[in-house]
Order: sequence, then structure tokens, then C-alpha cells
Amino acid sequence: MSIVEAGALDHVIRFLQSENINLQESATAALLTLSASISNKPIIGASGAIPLLVNILKHGTTQAKVDAVMALSNLSTYTDNLTVIIETDPVPSVVTLLKSSKRSSKTAEKCCSVIESMVGFDEGRTALAAEDGGILAVVEVLENGTRQAREHAVGALLTICESDRCKYRELILKEGVIPGLLELTVQGTPKSQTKAQTLLRLLRETPYPRSEFQPDTLENIVCNIISQIDSDEQSSKAKKMLAEMVQVSMEQSLRHLQQRALVCTPTDL
Repeated sequence: MSIVEAGALDHVIRFLQSENINLQESATAALLTLSASISNKPIIGASGAIPLLVNILKHGTTQAKVDAVMALSNLSTYTDNLTVIIETDPVPSVVTLLKSSKRSSKTAEKCCSVIESMVGFDEGRTALAAEDGGILAVVEVLENGTRQAREHAVGALLTICESDRCKYRELILKEGVIPGLLELTVQGTPKSQTKAQTLLRLLRETPYPRSEFQPDTLENIVCNIISQIDSDEQSSKAKKMLAEMVQVSMEQSLRHLQQRALVCTPTDL
């Protein structure tokens, strides 16, 4: 019999509700551990623990907040828990924790994991856009986060833009997202690369394919976006990243050709 099946969860929840800070921290850490188990996720979600975790995220100690967002990240991978989480309005508190965290940290990664799940709901998208520096914080993780965090960040921004391009395109563009997206197209995980390319297409002036005279290449897409950027600094940075991206692409193509040449060259002539 598991710890949860043995009834330990009821005690953990009571400790979460305690005014004793040490008990709150211990209970949050315990839920973080329990939430890692697939079989526990629906049980925890139905137990009433999620609103308590979000309350810890708002009012707990620094360590308790970190454990709470990590537990919420674990619980968000079980689909039925998503509606319970979004009903607690967690985005403002998650953004606050993200903004206070190092962008390359595990905490930032888990914050972006929760944000990516929450922006699948209109309430989550609205809450993120309403938070001062909310979208910017996600963009900064896209640029400087762990590989997994960057994947969550670009996934969140793509979901937002796909939901209502007219509403969110400018909000995302003005935070200087292009250099980070360009880097992801060549250095991100396979999922990140695909999502970054898709988002770049959505961010250009028109989301529709170009004519045969202007092929729908990544370079043309980015040049179109750069031409619309008002900030000289952002435009210059984006152009530099584009040049670097083209250089990396050329080097990868050259290595591929060299490898093919080695394979195709007879060895016993």
C-alpha cells in the first residue's frame, strides 16, 4: 500500500493549512515528492491540495514557494488537474516567482512549465498579458533558460500567439523575442526548433506563405519581421542573430556534405 493510500495525504493537507511555517514547508516538500508519482496525481488533484499549494505560492516562504510551483508543475501533467489549477488563478504568483528567479534555474523551468499549461486557457493568457513584465520574463527564459525551460517558454508563447494572433503578436514582438527564437531554430531541442519556426511565421506581418518570387524561407520570414521592429537595438540584435543562424546553417550543411562524401568515396581504389 502506498503512502497516499494509507491516508497520509490527509495529514499533509492539514499541515499545509497550518499557520506554522515549518509545518507548511514540510508539507509542501512532501507534496512535491508525492506529486512525482503518476498514480498520485489524480488523487492529489481531487483532495483539495491544489488551492492550498497556490496559496503557499502566494504567501509561503521562499523555499515553500519553490516546492509549490514544482509540485504544481508535476500535477499539471495530469489533464484533469488543469481546470482545478486554472480556477485558483495561479499565473500572477507564478510570474512573481519567475521574475525573482535566475532565468537558468530549475525554478524558472518549472514556472514556465506551469505557465505553458495555463496559457492553454483564456484566463491564463489574459492573466499573463496583464502581469507587468509577464511576457518579458517568459522571453528571457527563452533566451537564457535550460533547454527544457526554453522549450516550455517557446511553447507558451506559441500557444498564446496561435490563440489570437492579432491580440498577442505585438505584445510578444515588443519584448524582443526574435533573437532568442532565431537561436532556438538551430540550437534548441527538436520540439523547440519546430515551435520557434512556427512562431516566427506567426509573428511576421502576414502569416500566409509568400509568393514564388519571395520563397517562404526562414531568412525571408525573419527579414520581414526585422523590417517592422521599431527599436534600433532590437533590430540590430536580430540581424546579428540572423547572420549567425545562416552561418551555423551553412556550417551544418558543409559538415553533412563532407560526411556524405566520406561515405560515398570508394576505399579500395
